[in-house]
Amino acid sequence: MTRVGPAGTKTVLIEDHTLFAESLEIAMTMEGYDVRRLPIPEAAASAPALLATVARIRPRIVLLDLDLGALGDGVPLINPLARMGANVVVVTASMDRARWGECVRYGARKAMSKTQPLNEILATVRRINRGLSVMDAAEREELLRLWAEHRQELQEHRQRLDALTTREREVLGHLMAGRAVRDIARISVVSEATVRTQVKSILAKLEVSSQLAAVGMAFHAQWQPPSTPRVS
Repeated sequence: MTRVGPAGTKTVLIEDHTLFAESLEIAMTMEGYDVRRLPIPEAAASAPALLATVARIRPRIVLLDLDLGALGDGVPLINPLARMGANVVVVTASMDRARWGECVRYGARKAMSKTQPLNEILATVRRINRGLSVMDAAEREELLRLWAEHRQELQEHRQRLDALTTREREVLGHLMAGRAVRDIARISVVSEATVRTQVKSILAKLEVSSQLAAVGMAFHAQWQPPSTPRVS
């Protein structure tokens, strides 16, 4: 039977921003929801324990942040939560709609910005509790398209990064650490001209026009450089 009101509906908040979480908890409790705000673990390895706690509570609705401090990215929690039968609503400071699309892809009913009025978040919770839709087909398709395009772009960037030689990867790692060409040359015991040639090759392979763009691509793709010596 479709629910028509909170009536003690179990709701879990997974949110590391204390003030925002407290405001949401108070507002939902006043409306009659049975709200549990879970403490955020201090390590990513604690995610299974967090999920186990949610499973014991068996909430109908979970409000989930994406940037969870030491726990890391909240996206990997979405699918396990949805598989438990929870309706996951992502409430995030991120305005990256491709990231919102990733949330929807993995089972979130909706992704919302923390900048939206509290009443809009509460309205979404009410609709879910009543068994109503909270996202139309057009919005869903747009978010999934943005996520798919973003994923394709990341794959292309990683392929370019994988094409770098071992030495070029080392140089890019130095650039990511903020080191200048002269410092890289000193650490590597080679001439600055040699390093500049290597940088030029990196830019060509990554299809970018500046060191800043190359570094930005590497960070965006979450690429990990090989270990490089520290500047003494």
